[in-house]
Amino acid sequence: MNARDRALGAFTGLAVGDALGMPTQSMSRAAIAAAYGPVTGLLTAVAEQPVAPSMPAGSITDDTEQAILLARLLIDGRGTVDPHVFADALLIWEADMVRRGSADLLGPSTKRALSRLQDGVPAEEAGRGGTTNGAAMRVTPVGIATPSGNLHALVDAVVATARVTHNTSLGIAAAAAVAAAVSAGVDGASLPEALDAGERAAVVGGERGHWAAGGEIAARIRWARGWVRGMTHDAVADAVGQVIGTSVASQESVVAAFALAEAMGDDPAAALRLAAGLGGDTDTVAAICGAMLGAAHGVAAIPADLAETVLAVNHLDFGPLVDELLTLRRRAR
Repeated sequence: MNARDRALGAFTGLAVGDALGMPTQSMSRAAIAAAYGPVTGLLTAVAEQPVAPSMPAGSITDDTEQAILLARLLIDGRGTVDPHVFADALLIWEADMVRRGSADLLGPSTKRALSRLQDGVPAEEAGRGGTTNGAAMRVTPVGIATPSGNLHALVDAVVATARVTHNTSLGIAAAAAVAAAVSAGVDGASLPEALDAGERAAVVGGERGHWAAGGEIAARIRWARGWVRGMTHDAVADAVGQVIGTSVASQESVVAAFALAEAMGDDPAAALRLAAGLGGDTDTVAAICGAMLGAAHGVAAIPADLAETVLAVNHLDFGPLVDELLTLRRRAR
């Protein structure tokens, strides 16, 4: 298994997790069970789905779409992304989503930050209220494009893409944790080693941006990993759904993804199915979990039937993107 296989696994895991969580996002655990029963595969969203009503099975959401957008900007910018270019690209993306009739639009932190930027607020200040998981959900290409050996350089790369919308200790720490776990996986780390790298990056990321009140990302990841280790699948579902939480808050959904990777990382398919049935921000929890597991285990760990469907439904080919991101990675060494 080489770096390309692991990088392809990260992007594929992101998309498959996202698509599994698409029909259940923003629903309660009880509502999911009533509408679909156990989530065992890709599902067409019910008409009552609050964000993606009647969306076809296998469809991705903003998590994967914004990760692809960021990947292309990184490639076009040869590893750097101008915050104003990024802001414009996000607004164009949202306008296209509106045109397509989707309710899956920019999140609250991103929307508020872009409005402030348009009002003339400097990029460093526009994202000072962003504590949700938007930067973390789209950060996988940064992890692919940036080596894991220099932790501070990796966090710098995360900050450069997070600050315009999520320039807070919580938002940056969460994104840094995900990027580092993906990057370490691409470099050949085992899953425990990759999750450890995510913890360390969250400590560094938590010292960046504007301080925001809330449980620290690194501390919550460390606690959650230790707590769920060795639990049965049913116990993990209760622990994550009832205690850790699955809301858009970084200290819930991102920590939930790490907890699932810790407890069920040897069975990515089961981890992602469980994530999709937990309620809340299911697409983001499953997408982040899938990216980390794909990076650590390689693309073969992501069920081929699910991956083939998601790629076909959304007309995706991650190969060229991954190749160019890995070229950036080699240049950064």
